[in-house]
Amino acid sequence: MRALQVRELLPDHAGAGLVDLPVPAPGPGEVRVRVRAAAVNFPDLLMTRGAYQLKPDLPFVSGLEFAGEIDAVGDGVSGWGTGDAVVGGNRFGAMAEYAVVPAASLRRKPETLSWEEAAAYPVAYLTAYVALVRCARVELGEWLLVHGAAGGVGLATVDLARALGARVIAAASSAEKRDAIARLYAPDAVLAADPGFREEVKGLTGGKGADVIFDPVGGDVFDESTRCIAFGGRLLVIGFASGRIPEVSVNMPLIKGFSVVGVRAGEYGRRFPERGAENVAAIDALVAAGKIRPHVHASLDLADWRQAFAILERREAIGKVVLKL
Repeated sequence: MRALQVRELLPDHAGAGLVDLPVPAPGPGEVRVRVRAAAVNFPDLLMTRGAYQLKPDLPFVSGLEFAGEIDAVGDGVSGWGTGDAVVGGNRFGAMAEYAVVPAASLRRKPETLSWEEAAAYPVAYLTAYVALVRCARVELGEWLLVHGAAGGVGLATVDLARALGARVIAAASSAEKRDAIARLYAPDAVLAADPGFREEVKGLTGGKGADVIFDPVGGDVFDESTRCIAFGGRLLVIGFASGRIPEVSVNMPLIKGFSVVGVRAGEYGRRFPERGAENVAAIDALVAAGKIRPHVHASLDLADWRQAFAILERREAIGKVVLKL
């Protein structure tokens, strides 16, 4: 089978490449999936150079999430059979024509989504759901500012927030991205992620600021966000795409009465399995009802993985990039 394997941890993904590997067999409690599409996420890029918190033993196959069909079932597995269309993931291993995963980690592919869309929604929408519902407890009519709103997770957050009844301000770096966000998901406002955005946020919210701020960027964006958050607001820390991990003087949260909340969706589910299952069920119900739908920016063949990685690195993607297998 074709697979994107990381053999060495090197810059510019120099230690990664396509290889031909034996097709794996499922063990007890596992199933083998014929992967049809695998999404590309920033952790995939970071793991090729050992820059992510998870550092699998070498060599390993890249890829967090996939959609495909079960083609073999291990001993002790019930509820799944060959031919079932599924979505799922692991912490790596999705960018291969076949993936062996625990049966318990799978969910049924929504009939309303294509293979590419199905591969694109689990990680992004889970992060958005844990952030907005579990961590921020966003309420109907609250103002939400989403930074990095054109990225895979940011765009999913805009989409989910609209379904939850929040008033959404989407911030993105280019006019092209802002136009696409407005066309795809019709937030209440879009704005440029330029210095001084705090004044525009205050103007849109009647001077009080955003009730919730979703920040996967960090750096200067985080710093300015602390100046346009409402009293009692929740500033959600998702990541640091800017490259700088910011700091905040604790007198600011004290005076303005806001909380800084870290969001780790996968870890949340591992620590609270019952709530994790509830999160997944809630997302799947929204998809089935047509209330949320992922956007695929580009769908490329596995052989074009370097092009797919480059789209993310250049911050060109509006939504998710997917590899077809």
